[in-house]
Amino acid sequence: MARIEPKSLTHHARHLRLDTLVRLRWLAIAGQAAAVAGVRFGLGFPLPFALCFLVIAASVWVNLLLRIRYPASHRLSDNIATALLAFDILQLAGLLYLTGGLENPFAMLFLAPVLISATALTPERTLGLGLLAVGSATFLVLAHRPLPWYPGQSLSLPFLYVSGIWTAILLGTVFTGIYAWRVAEEARQLAQALAATELVLAREQHLSQLDGLAAAAAHELGTPLATIALVTKELSHAMPKDGPVGEDLRLLQEQVERCRTILTKLTSMGQEEESEFLETITLSHLVEQVVEPQRAVGFDVKAVAAGEGPEPLCRRNPGVVYGLSNILDNATDFAESQVTIGASWSPHEVVIEIRDDGPGYAPDILLRVGEPYVTTRSAAERTQDSEEGGGLGLGLFIAKTLIERSGAELTLTNAAPPATGAIARIVWPRHAFERGAAISPQGGSLETLKEQGNNSHMR
Repeated sequence: MARIEPKSLTHHARHLRLDTLVRLRWLAIAGQAAAVAGVRFGLGFPLPFALCFLVIAASVWVNLLLRIRYPASHRLSDNIATALLAFDILQLAGLLYLTGGLENPFAMLFLAPVLISATALTPERTLGLGLLAVGSATFLVLAHRPLPWYPGQSLSLPFLYVSGIWTAILLGTVFTGIYAWRVAEEARQLAQALAATELVLAREQHLSQLDGLAAAAAHELGTPLATIALVTKELSHAMPKDGPVGEDLRLLQEQVERCRTILTKLTSMGQEEESEFLETITLSHLVEQVVEPQRAVGFDVKAVAAGEGPEPLCRRNPGVVYGLSNILDNATDFAESQVTIGASWSPHEVVIEIRDDGPGYAPDILLRVGEPYVTTRSAAERTQDSEEGGGLGLGLFIAKTLIERSGAELTLTNAAPPATGAIARIVWPRHAFERGAAISPQGGSLETLKEQGNNSHMR
C-alpha cells in the first residue's frame, strides 16, 4: 500500500473554527450579562456593576475584532486558539474577583475553556490552560471582593468549604480534560483512518479507470499507426534496400510492429481485467487467489477447504481480496514457520480462518486490535516500516472495514494454550457471501468450473 501520511489526511483536524469559538463566547457574554443584571436589578444585591460590565465588554471587543479581522470559516492556529482560551479564563477570573471569588457558584465555569481545549488542542496546551484555570482559582481563594448579598448583610463561607470548591475545580479540570481529550482523539483517529481507507479505495478505482483509458488510447492510436505502417511499407518498396535509408526503414517497420503489439496487449488487458472483476468464483478459488502471492515468494501457506453440501460461489470482490490478503500478509510476517488458511461452509454460513504459529497478539493489543492506529509491531519495526512507507497501524483496520462491508464478521484472537499464534476468523452468512453470484439451481457450478480446467490447487 502506498504511503499515507495522517497529517495530510486531516491537516486541520485539530484547528478550531473561528465561528465556533466566537459563538461560544457570545453565549458566555449573554449569560454573564444576564447574571450580573439579574443580581443587581432582580435581587437588588449591591455589586460593582460598572466594573463587571467593563470586564464583559472586553470579551465583546475581542469578538468584534475577530469578526472584522477574519472570515467566519477561518481556522485558528494552535497559538491563537490557546491565547483566546487563556483570555476567557482570565476574563472569567476577573469577573469572579469582583463578585465573590470561589464563593460565587459560577466558579465551575472555569472548566469550559479547558473542555474546549481538550477537544481541539494538544494535551500539552490543554495542560497549560488547566494549570492557568487552577492558578486563577487559587488566587481567588486568597483574594476577592465580597460576594453580593442583601444590603447591610454579608455572607462569608468557611475557608474549608471554599477549599472544597477549589478541590472540585481541580478534579473537574483533570477529569473533564482527560475524558474530553480521549473521546475527541478517538474520533480524530477514526476520521483519519476512514480517510485513509477512502484514499486506498480511490487509488484502486483510479487504477481500474486507467485500464479503460488504456483501451481507449489503444483504439484511438490504431488508425494513425496503420497509416504510418502503410507509408513505411510504400517507402521500403520505392527506396533501395541497402544503405542507411534502407536500414532506417527496416528499423521503423520494426518499431511500428512493436507499437502494434503493445496496443494489442493494452486492449486485451482491459478486457481481461473486466472479465476477471465480473467473474463468479468458488470459495476455494477465492482462497487460492489470496494464497498464490505468498507461494510466489516462497512462503509455505497451507490451505484446506471442506464443507457440507455444494461449495458456495461469490462475485469476485476486490475489497474482500484486499482485506484477506492484508490479514494473510500480517500472519506471514509474524509466523515462525507455518500459516494455515482454512475454508469451510455449511447451508447457513461460510467461514475463512487464518492461523499462524507466531507469538500472537500482545495482551495490551488484543482488546484493541483492528482499531485505527493500533499496530501489532514493535517500536523498531514501526520505525523501519515508517521509513519504507507503512507502519501506520491502519492495515488491519482497513482490512476489517472492507471485509465487514461485504457482510462478514471478523474476529481476531489468540490460539488457546498450549498452542501459540494469532487467529483471524471471518464468518459470512451464506446468503451474504453468495450475494450476486450466478448459482445454478442444481448447485452444480463447482463441477462446471472444474470441467473448464479451473481446478483449485488447495493443499
